[in-house]
Amino acid sequence: MFFFLSKTLSYLIRPLVIICVCLVLSWLVRSQRWKKRLFLAGTLLLLFFSNEFIMNEAMHAWEVQVTPFTELQRKYEYGILLCGVAKSEVGPKDRVYIGSAADRINHTLQLYKMGYIKKVLISGGSGRLIDNGEREADELSSLLQLMGVPMEDILIENNSRNTHESAIEVKKILERKTSPGQCLLITSANHMRRSVACFAKTGWPMDPFSTDFLSHHRKFSFDVLFIPKMEALSSWHVLIKEWTGYTIYWVMGYI
Repeated sequence: MFFFLSKTLSYLIRPLVIICVCLVLSWLVRSQRWKKRLFLAGTLLLLFFSNEFIMNEAMHAWEVQVTPFTELQRKYEYGILLCGVAKSEVGPKDRVYIGSAADRINHTLQLYKMGYIKKVLISGGSGRLIDNGEREADELSSLLQLMGVPMEDILIENNSRNTHESAIEVKKILERKTSPGQCLLITSANHMRRSVACFAKTGWPMDPFSTDFLSHHRKFSFDVLFIPKMEALSSWHVLIKEWTGYTIYWVMGYI
């Protein structure tokens, strides 16, 4: 039930879904008073959620900010790469397809090549409601090998379906091999707060290394302040999904 709820609730509270509901109801209801209220609500929500400046401020406040390589105080034995970047619905199945969070892979590779991490543990199985048998950790492992990371430096955890399960499974693998202080957690900046909290809850707290930033430096140009952007709506979906996930995890006692 929890897994189903965590995968579906965020879609029901997407800004675009709420806006469409308001506009459709403004057309269906008979009361002229409510027609005006719902139409106004839908219009104002559309202007709010499509505003790039507002979106950027909210995302910047939530994301765990970047760690420059020069500020990494030491080297780590393991880099823990959380899955959530591959696109399994794309074909043919003779290659790996990476979505918008490709920086998780790129920056993990850079950390490895620069010597900040000695090995990579990839964590993530199937996060789909209907399991099709594909395991993202296996796909990302093959991709890292193509990029020059030898198989002996890659560990795979492909049983977990979400961040909570990743924390549990990663601890099982590493608790007899190393300590949390020798591990660096790598995931998207917007996903890092929930990830850090999950691993800390299981007794495996790690230093964070955020990637895949959706926020940017504050701008006051006309288009950022006043022109509606589809990208802002998409970013709000990501942020609301994380807020929802964080809240559900807190209620369930996972963080």
